[in-house]
Amino acid sequence: MDFKKYLLIGTALLSLSFFTACDDDEAATPDNGQEQEPGENTTNDALADASQWDNTTTLTWPANTTIHLNTHYTVPEGKTLIIEPGVQVIANTAGVGPNGTPIEFTVNGNLYCQGTTENPVLFSIPEEERTEDNALRGMWGGIMANTTCAEMLIDHTIIEYTGGQVIEDSPAAQTEAYTAGDDAYPQITTNNVNGKYVITNSVLRYGWSDGIYLMGGQAIVANNIFAGNGYDGAEAVNMKAGCTADVAGNLMYSPNTNGLKLSSSNQSAVRGQARIQAYNNTIVNSGWRRDGEKGGSIYVEKNALVHVYNNLIVNSKFRAMTPSYDIPDNPDEGYDDSSIIDYNFYASGSQQSSIVWEEESGVAYAWEGYNYAHEDYNNGVVDVHSPIATQNDLKDPMFVNYDINGVALTNYIYDDSWDFHVQAGSPVLSGAYDGNDASMAPYFGTTGLTLNGQTYTSPAPVARFGAFGE
Repeated sequence: MDFKKYLLIGTALLSLSFFTACDDDEAATPDNGQEQEPGENTTNDALADASQWDNTTTLTWPANTTIHLNTHYTVPEGKTLIIEPGVQVIANTAGVGPNGTPIEFTVNGNLYCQGTTENPVLFSIPEEERTEDNALRGMWGGIMANTTCAEMLIDHTIIEYTGGQVIEDSPAAQTEAYTAGDDAYPQITTNNVNGKYVITNSVLRYGWSDGIYLMGGQAIVANNIFAGNGYDGAEAVNMKAGCTADVAGNLMYSPNTNGLKLSSSNQSAVRGQARIQAYNNTIVNSGWRRDGEKGGSIYVEKNALVHVYNNLIVNSKFRAMTPSYDIPDNPDEGYDDSSIIDYNFYASGSQQSSIVWEEESGVAYAWEGYNYAHEDYNNGVVDVHSPIATQNDLKDPMFVNYDINGVALTNYIYDDSWDFHVQAGSPVLSGAYDGNDASMAPYFGTTGLTLNGQTYTSPAPVARFGAFGE
């Protein structure tokens, strides 16, 4: 594959990516019938100057504008930034000041990224630096929604090449959201337990750290593509105490550790129990690239209350794990034992991983990891009704265009020609949960979340495994 060509794909291929992610389920965004046509980008770096906020509460970056960030950017508390279709926000990888502090896009107010299928918003780095060698190097700091960020919409938006290291000069270190020397920036971070966040129809790819790290808020995370998240650890979706969220219809390709890490760590009187519904997601090649072994597809811990069902896990290292499951309902130990993790489909190819930790599990094949006697498998409780591949029954999901036996387990570069819909007769089309129990319903499937006057609802669960049907 021509990696450079992939990174510079035009709007036609972007349209294909978003269509693939959204055509089976109702997207979590209303159809306003106002598709913005792509246009030639014009540079207007003055729009990013802090003085633009003088005498206004709402600032709009107009469609098809390119803005270069050579320093940190902040949406002030109580103010709103609207980013229209086709805007490109390009971060300087040299960073800020003599220490080269990775550029952070800080949201203390409200942010509405309003891309379209044909004309997405882009957060990236200079074009000539969008290379395979830089994919996991952490070239800038990502979007940091702080404790005063009330609303954030990320719709039809591409965010890539994040994961810069947090150092003493980093804004996130100054606010104590992250620790200098210990943390790297995800593509998106939230930190307001009272905030409302919708991340939908977007692409979050190539970063040192997590795709999203939610430390609070009500959230819909739906119909996105996560790809190549994490260098030597990290997940596609990482949620902590203070979150109430629906995670549905997403494709998570090659997260370093887990597609879903769901935890109620740091739970307190302020940060309530994490409550998450995760259904109809497709997780591929998860867990193989980690430095050591921890998880490998779905990881639920520390009093998180979750319903995880109808997910399709393909060529991933391990099944769903619930560490310390014998010490439930404890924010320092096991998950909430009223959770349900079941009706997930575990498919395997026949190929061997190039990375095998012989001193730990020694697992080299997906089917082998699914059937490994792992201490964090809560057998008889978790995945009781889940189809699980074995060496002699790999349970091929019959993708329209993805070689389950050919793509390397450790590959993290996403090929836009892949199609994770399934062919007629695929085993993932039957045997899934029918969604009738009220406790399994999405939190925001009916009432939704209202941001900037628009109401967004979570996709309805579908009685099949994975994000895509035929």
